[in-house]
Amino acid sequence: MPSLLVKNLSAVVTCDDGDRVLKNADLYCENGVLRAIGGTLPQSADEVIDGSHFWCYPGLVNTHHHLYQIFSRNLPQVQNLELFDWLTALYEIWKNLDSAVVRLSTLTGCGELMKHGCTTVFDHHYVFPAGAGDLMGVQFAAAEELGVRFHASRGSMDLSKKDGGLPPDSVVQTVDEIMKDSARCIEAYHDPAFGSMRQVALAPCSPFSVSSELLRQSAVLARQYGVRLHTHLAETRDEEQFTLERFHMRPLEYMASLGWTGPDVWYAHGIHFNKEELRELARTGTGIAHCPISNMKLSSGVAQIPEMLELGVPVGLAVDGSASNDGSSLMEELRVAYLLHRLRTSAAAPSGYDILKLATRGSARLLGRTDIGSLEVGKCADFFLVDSRRLELVGGGYDPASVLATVGLRGPVDMTVVNGKIVVRDGRLTAVDENSVAADAGRVCGEYLARA
Repeated sequence: MPSLLVKNLSAVVTCDDGDRVLKNADLYCENGVLRAIGGTLPQSADEVIDGSHFWCYPGLVNTHHHLYQIFSRNLPQVQNLELFDWLTALYEIWKNLDSAVVRLSTLTGCGELMKHGCTTVFDHHYVFPAGAGDLMGVQFAAAEELGVRFHASRGSMDLSKKDGGLPPDSVVQTVDEIMKDSARCIEAYHDPAFGSMRQVALAPCSPFSVSSELLRQSAVLARQYGVRLHTHLAETRDEEQFTLERFHMRPLEYMASLGWTGPDVWYAHGIHFNKEELRELARTGTGIAHCPISNMKLSSGVAQIPEMLELGVPVGLAVDGSASNDGSSLMEELRVAYLLHRLRTSAAAPSGYDILKLATRGSARLLGRTDIGSLEVGKCADFFLVDSRRLELVGGGYDPASVLATVGLRGPVDMTVVNGKIVVRDGRLTAVDENSVAADAGRVCGEYLARA
């Protein structure tokens, strides 16, 4: 694998245990691993980059997405709906998913994320129409084409409208079918090794679209194989009412009764927890993927992130699906998260740098990764560069560690590196022709929406 040397970086924001920000530092990568960081390094390399005037950051890690939703964003008929009505309307589109839609939406969404500094993507895919083929395989192939580190979920739903759920019959499966394919996906695609480019999680959709038996068996199977568990939880008051009426328990108590707490579990959203439940999350090490923009668009509420961090709850950052965000940029999420919690909790809110750490080492923790999330010798060479001389950053360079959340970054980053390979250069993807991908995606998107 080629080596890479970035020389004389203006600042390297490490996000390590010591919160070090190195000045005028070099960074050397070999075989996908950071081999040296610091003062002038003696190594030559296959490629040498002049890092003067650039700030360097650990790659951002996205902990919750629905990439297939790229092709149903900004639809006027759903823009002002809240979650349950929004889902019911959009399932009539999503039931027509096929491999072409999944491939091109994955290329589009991951490409957008990479252009904004993201190096690891987790996608929560849970819509598997009959006859659609090996959609997880399609996603991993698209991620490999781009060069992004990819975590996919074998999501699932077994409650359709006739069972009291929200989705149509054509996108739900039996528990036995789901368990069989979950085992197949883990065996075929999950790589637990250091530096892994592909991992699998089991991710039933939500308490209101899956049965108790599916949740219980998914937890057992995940632990047999040593993979992680993920679902939506405590996103809306409607969900809370659903579990109270059907199971006589609040959402977290219900999930805990089925084996769904612990350091191998993380939930998307986590908005409507009470104080006792926050303490239970901290006690069990159960994580939360914070999705501020999606939570705002769907009027779901504001997650209690300052309180979670104070208690020690594991927290990462996420964009959520593009149909509830209309974009795929963790960079935008950084600034929104910072401002949202400043508005809600004033001085108790996380700092700009704290938010950056949520999107890097905090998110890596949710995915169970100790080899990414910070810039340290021996960890994976995942990082991005920002030119400090940009017009929109003038006057903001006194604190490079916080500037991405406080001032924010408009437009793509200058360079993104994954596993020691440059995957974004001068703001453009290096492995694919963006114009061709956009044209193909636009055509397939139009055909897909016309089928609804």
